[in-house]
Amino acid sequence: MDAQEALKILKEGNERFVAGELKHPHTSNTRRDNLTESQHPFAVVLSCADSRVVPELIFDQGLGDLFVIRVAGNIAKDKVLGSMEYAVKFLNSKLIIVLGHESCGAVGASLGDSDPGGHIGAIIEKIKPAVYMAKRMPGDHLTNAIQVNAQLVSEEIKEAKPILNEAVKHGGLEVISAYYELATGKVKFFD
Repeated sequence: MDAQEALKILKEGNERFVAGELKHPHTSNTRRDNLTESQHPFAVVLSCADSRVVPELIFDQGLGDLFVIRVAGNIAKDKVLGSMEYAVKFLNSKLIIVLGHESCGAVGASLGDSDPGGHIGAIIEKIKPAVYMAKRMPGDHLTNAIQVNAQLVSEEIKEAKPILNEAVKHGGLEVISAYYELATGKVKFFD
């Protein structure tokens, strides 16, 4: 499946989610049994770890459909990029979605100047460039920072050498940023 077909399936699934007409595809015992030997997810989704943001539900997909990576603030560090590389190189996924979401706590924590302590600082450090860019934009600072963060992470993934960058240039991989509205369930795609 190419990236455009994958994106179409995700958009249709999100439309069903928004309308409350979920199909819950690929959740049967037969599907589970068929996946014991291998997997072939058609898309990778990097989303926030927020409990309200569940890609399989938001896009109305089932077992084996999505390769989901969840981390606060949907940031891409080495282990996240390595997981994506695995999905692209060995599972032949052709689409990566970076999914930011409304009221993201990790981005919200990045708006201030205080150090939250612990390892949270590493997350905030990755999000700060988006916060600085969003300050110059009209509108809600948090919403803008969330959307800019997803876009910056998307660009970072496209440039990640050697595997992801090569797949974007010559392998049909597309990387798209998106924004999930908690209240409506709608996903807006940016790229």
